[in-house]
Amino acid sequence: MAKGDIQTAPGTGLVGKLTPDQKVLLKQMWAEILHIADGNTGALETVPTAAAAPAVAAKKGGWFGGKGADTTAVAVPATKVNLAEIGIDIKQLRTALWNNILGDHPDSLLLRFLRARKWNVTNGLTMILKAFKWRLEDDIEEVKSKSEDELDAKYRGFRLQMEMGKSFVHGTDKLGRPVVYINVRMHKPSEQDPKALEKFTIYVMETGRLMIQPPVETACLVFDMTGFSLANMDYNFVKFLVQCFEAYYPESLGVLVIHKAPFVFWGVWKIIEGWLDPVVASKIKFTRSDKELTEVIDANHLPNKYDGGKDQYTYQYTPVVAGENDRFKDIETKNRLLDEWKGIMWKFEAVTKEWIQAGGKNASGRSEDEIESERLNLAKELRVAYFKLDPYIRARNLYHRGEHPVLQADGTSTWTYNN
Repeated sequence: MAKGDIQTAPGTGLVGKLTPDQKVLLKQMWAEILHIADGNTGALETVPTAAAAPAVAAKKGGWFGGKGADTTAVAVPATKVNLAEIGIDIKQLRTALWNNILGDHPDSLLLRFLRARKWNVTNGLTMILKAFKWRLEDDIEEVKSKSEDELDAKYRGFRLQMEMGKSFVHGTDKLGRPVVYINVRMHKPSEQDPKALEKFTIYVMETGRLMIQPPVETACLVFDMTGFSLANMDYNFVKFLVQCFEAYYPESLGVLVIHKAPFVFWGVWKIIEGWLDPVVASKIKFTRSDKELTEVIDANHLPNKYDGGKDQYTYQYTPVVAGENDRFKDIETKNRLLDEWKGIMWKFEAVTKEWIQAGGKNASGRSEDEIESERLNLAKELRVAYFKLDPYIRARNLYHRGEHPVLQADGTSTWTYNN
């Protein structure tokens, strides 16, 4: 472990479960991100404590600028992030940040990157900025804003992944984590463009994020290796998936189950194992029988295609429904809801800047507890406002459709089991 790195003690490091030291580091992370988002490229002033930090004038900037923006900067001990080396356009930083937060508590996103880098703020900040750059350059918003038919027209084989049921999300495991099933035998590298497979993977990632319900923070993946042969192996895709979990969606994987791997897979595994970060590797579990799956997934939630599973579930793709994205055309309502959401966002940023300076009583005369209570309430308001806006900016997907849709209008997920 590198100097300055800190292990996350069990039961800590999450929203509402921070140690005093973790809270200080989260404040520093927020201060650095807001400092850059406000248009500053230089380092923040180094000061003895956050409470003693002077206010520094900052610039407006980015797509989120305008009415309601609070441009009061904050100062904490500076990190050593090289923005030029990362290559991110700081004018797009605030957009990338809030497009990534969605309906989550904003602290949750930053904490994922801090935990992934063992609370080293410089490393965590560098990591999240590189992830933002990737999201901007690879246009992750496209996967959310376009229908499956539109994506298939651009990326050959995108919809095929869904039609064949190569991967889908169904139910939760014993810890309440959504379960993603991957039927590896269905994969033939030549049947789709590599980019289509990457986009489909991001589609599953971004959709799965909506199914992770607080206080749950991670997902369960089941790689069903039944019938696997070397013809199914795709090393480039595996590298991409590993990179997603390690660099772009850190701390999102709860457990990865490799189920019924045949003998031929073990030679492949020796190669893959060398690519894995120790943290990701520690979350991999091998199961040899269907019965072992019930150690992870309750039998009532496990599809009955697996021995011992009691849920009479068979995956079936429901195609795009005509008119399901008509709310995209209602620009007036979209802009009104967007302004409401942005107004709460600006308040959250302003209160966060106040919170960074808090220690006992700050300049506003409010205690840290009072400020934290307001931040929590604003985070809840942000979630409500986001999901009101969601159908005007995010295309409906498979999990919004059908007689028993999983994704609900208020951002919750409802699973239906047929036992």
